[in-house]
Amino acid sequence: MSKQYESAGVSLNKGYETIKRIQKHTKNIGDFGGLFDLSTLGYKEPVLVSGTDGVGTKLKVALMANKHDTIGIDLVAMCANDIITQGARPLFFLDYFSTSSLNPDTVEEVIKGIVEGCKQSNALLIGGETAEMPGMYQKEEYDLAGFMVGAVEKSKIINKKNVQLGDVIIGLPSSGIHSNGYSLVRKILFEDNNLDLNKVYAPCKKVLKDELLTPTKIYVKAINKVLEKVDIHSIAHITGGGFYENIPRALPKEFGVEIDTRSFNIPNIFSFIETLGHIDHNEMFNIFNMGIGLIIVVNKENVPNALMCLKDEQAVVIGKVTDTKEVVLKW
Repeated sequence: MSKQYESAGVSLNKGYETIKRIQKHTKNIGDFGGLFDLSTLGYKEPVLVSGTDGVGTKLKVALMANKHDTIGIDLVAMCANDIITQGARPLFFLDYFSTSSLNPDTVEEVIKGIVEGCKQSNALLIGGETAEMPGMYQKEEYDLAGFMVGAVEKSKIINKKNVQLGDVIIGLPSSGIHSNGYSLVRKILFEDNNLDLNKVYAPCKKVLKDELLTPTKIYVKAINKVLEKVDIHSIAHITGGGFYENIPRALPKEFGVEIDTRSFNIPNIFSFIETLGHIDHNEMFNIFNMGIGLIIVVNKENVPNALMCLKDEQAVVIGKVTDTKEVVLKW
């Protein structure tokens, strides 16, 4: 062990211990590069689709609650839900974990979440980087980023150019806030109102930390079911920017949408934040997912089959494609 390195705040022994713990959860870690054999998948003209993301300041809530076993699911979800919008099948994932001083217990909890997220995505965790950087973070703080690669047959890439006037929009419910808007959430709940993470606040049913740390729902398996039966014209992942920013990204410029906000349930946590923070109801849809984590756009004739494929997701028709060139919400 290097005593000089130790004196600078970097513990090689903690690093070795961390790697051992990670290897308990995945056998694909340890080499300088991760390997994935594409030849076994049977693609004729495979196109690789990649996405990278983090979990934002939801990490701050995990640190406040000292609960780190689900934040890794969020990390994988943010990447997986992005690449499936183009019809890609997730293949493998890599993570980056950086901190001021390694805590093997915390890293192991995070990695367990990442492994679980990969299972839900039908992907492999094949590598990553764990960095100890004294002076870059406050004590116990850490940061996370992830990178996912998927593949899709060239002829089956989901292309928004296929969207047609009158197409139907189906919404897949979210599990809660997911991983966006937490800077505002933390300001309202903790800076402005000093709420207790371990208390239940009506109309919510769970203690606040469980409401806020519910992991982002992963839609990979659900979308794969639909793709086997239905021609999907477009998909939008409802992340930061809510309905107003993300839905137009899945449409040709000449189209807009009409969304009936009465057609789906808005989780109580959003109503709680809206009331406590005195946020305009319309603005909430420009910040949060408001209960819809993913939308798919299909021809109206395909709606019954799509809903049948998504029956376990409790998906519902929430709107239609219009020629308004804007997102119109009906109350």
